[in-house]
Amino acid sequence: MTGRELRVNAAEQARSIETATKIAAVVNLFKAEFPDARSDLKPWANDPDTRELVDPDSIDIGFHFPGFSRRLQSRSILLQMRFYTDPLTEARRAIGAEMAGFDHTGKRWWLSTVESWTFIGDRSPTPEMADKLKAFLQKALELFN
Repeated sequence: MTGRELRVNAAEQARSIETATKIAAVVNLFKAEFPDARSDLKPWANDPDTRELVDPDSIDIGFHFPGFSRRLQSRSILLQMRFYTDPLTEARRAIGAEMAGFDHTGKRWWLSTVESWTFIGDRSPTPEMADKLKAFLQKALELFN
């Protein structure tokens, strides 16, 4: 998530029972691994600059912790799941996901399933937490596919 990303709040994508159920399941998967996290289905501001970047093929969910997590090297994590809709069948499937960890100074790390599943940034979660985050992303992608 660099530059001018396309953003859509998860709450805006929950237009069907199936999608809403899957979004709730992703939140529950995350909270099962990180019970202190609070989910945010509207992580983006509703202002003209942000609305200009809306991508109908992504779902964004924020997760916030009660304080800074040394093991996760963040206070908040943004999940962005990207989708592809087949124009012929209208079937929608997840094609990748990205996560970024933030603290009071900004983005500290970034992880993409499209790339090499490697943490990039000036800080990274501990190896144990990195494995938990990667396992979560794998389950979340499977859930939508």
